Amino acid sequence: MTKTAIAIRHIHFEDLGTFDDVLRRHDYAVRYCDVGIDDIGGVDPLAPDLIVVLGGPISAYEETTYPFLAHEIELLERRLVAARPTLGICLGAQLIARALGAQVYPAPAKEIGWGELQLSEAGRVGPLRHLAGVPMLHWHGDTFDLPEGAELLASTEICTNHAFSLGRHALACQFHPEISGRGFERWLVGHAVEIAAAPGVSSAILRHDTERLAPKSASRGEACLSDWLAALYNGWE
Repeated sequence: MTKTAIAIRHIHFEDLGTFDDVLRRHDYAVRYCDVGIDDIGGVDPLAPDLIVVLGGPISAYEETTYPFLAHEIELLERRLVAARPTLGICLGAQLIARALGAQVYPAPAKEIGWGELQLSEAGRVGPLRHLAGVPMLHWHGDTFDLPEGAELLASTEICTNHAFSLGRHALACQFHPEISGRGFERWLVGHAVEIAAAPGVSSAILRHDTERLAPKSASRGEACLSDWLAALYNGWE
């Protein structure tokens, strides 16, 4: 039976990436809800089988500047209380943290580029085990406190809290497990101002590292998502 998945997208090039194919293989019919075009307030928080909240170059605490964020947080609050399957990536992970009552704030430094995760014990035995020892793409300037009741899955040297789960139904990843080399040039154009202002970061470096590292990262990210989706209904070993 086909299941429904809604992906809340904040900026067009930060899409589901390789996760789109994984969702379709797991019999999800995928629909985007594009911020600024579609009405987030019209999304039923409980009806979709899965909601994915994607990334974007704004902060999760800027609802005064971007009022739609308040609608997203309210949607996530209602969905998470009901233990409905929810996935957050980058900004999406930070919004899930806020919806669970945790603080989101500027990190000690921006993380832009490729680097390995430090998996917790829980991270090493769950779906994130596929990401062990594999550089992943990081692109954020904020971080968050671990929400009450959540289980820490991954950290980096800059950010202690990088990924967490809440039961089986919620997964939040501040890094980008969905990225592939395809379409990455759009990231370099869309984030040109931020790249130019970031010490030690350049489009050339990001392009080269992505060409080299994205294929393995993408395949491991797909395995991670596939395991998590299966565990929603069947559990994992």
